Amino acid sequence: MEKLWFKSDYQEGACPEILKRFTETAFEPLSGYGTDIYCKSAGEKIKKAIGCENAQVKFICGGTQTNQLVISSMLKSYEGVVAAQTGHIAAHEAGAIEYSGHKVLTLPQHEGKILCEELSSLLEKFWNDDSHDHMVYPGMVYISHPTEFGTLYTKEELTKISAVCREYKIPLYLDGARLAYGLMSEEAELDIKTIAELCDVFYIGGTKVGALCGEAVVFTNNNMPCEFVPQIKQRGALMAKGWVLGLQFDTLFTDDLYYRLGAHAIEMANLLKEGLVKKGYTLYADSPTNQQFVIITNEKRDELCEKAVFENWEKFENGTTAVRFVTSWATKRENVEKLLELL
Repeated sequence: MEKLWFKSDYQEGACPEILKRFTETAFEPLSGYGTDIYCKSAGEKIKKAIGCENAQVKFICGGTQTNQLVISSMLKSYEGVVAAQTGHIAAHEAGAIEYSGHKVLTLPQHEGKILCEELSSLLEKFWNDDSHDHMVYPGMVYISHPTEFGTLYTKEELTKISAVCREYKIPLYLDGARLAYGLMSEEAELDIKTIAELCDVFYIGGTKVGALCGEAVVFTNNNMPCEFVPQIKQRGALMAKGWVLGLQFDTLFTDDLYYRLGAHAIEMANLLKEGLVKKGYTLYADSPTNQQFVIITNEKRDELCEKAVFENWEKFENGTTAVRFVTSWATKRENVEKLLELL
């Protein structure tokens, strides 16, 4: 039996619509480094989708590159970025932010999220400290939506965090690696226009949502650092064939494809979640998006490893493990049903 893959949402290649566009344009000569017609067209479609004509859009190959570029280019040399302890930049990017010379200042996580009260307290405490000139300045706030636990910020939560950032005049940056899955969740309160309104910069993930690779960085207030493109080049992230990224996002933002791909993953995740609950499993995190976390015995985990690929999330002393199953734009209903049978 071929193994069932539920380890990540970037394990498959690209959606058929994107592959078709690649085939159609394979012999078309195009200018390089993101100056092509497809990058321009994709940028215009994204600006229309977010309702922000002053937005500036740039395309980067991967998420870690995007986070490092955005954060390091917007911070001064003595500033750091505030994030949840479980935030991707704090836990899963091999110190990429610190490597760029900026410290990640962590706050406690609450199902993957930060609280505006704790953020406000951190900033207030810093500025009230007579020795703050000898400390790392909190110069930016980083959040993920969905979070590492698949959870979502409510409109009220994001509005409050945004207000704190604007009070202290620091940018709010939203990591949208799985943004489509957050937008299409049945529990979503935030649409892409509201995100653009409340955040100073965010990125729209393509790698995990049907693209071969690529993320679209959106600066919402005509606030892109003037040296951003040279910094992309310095870090080896400026693709000569920049149209590869532009073409994909031009396709994703045609005929609501991005949202349709997200909706499919959510439908499959809900099917899996409902099946797990019916079978009496305990959920480790109540995720409304495409990442589903469940607690199983180590015996069942070892048995399942023979037939499925998934993520071991956290081991407990009582002989159980929290595991993560991830659905995507490409997940087949029959595979979800097979996984439930194995469980």
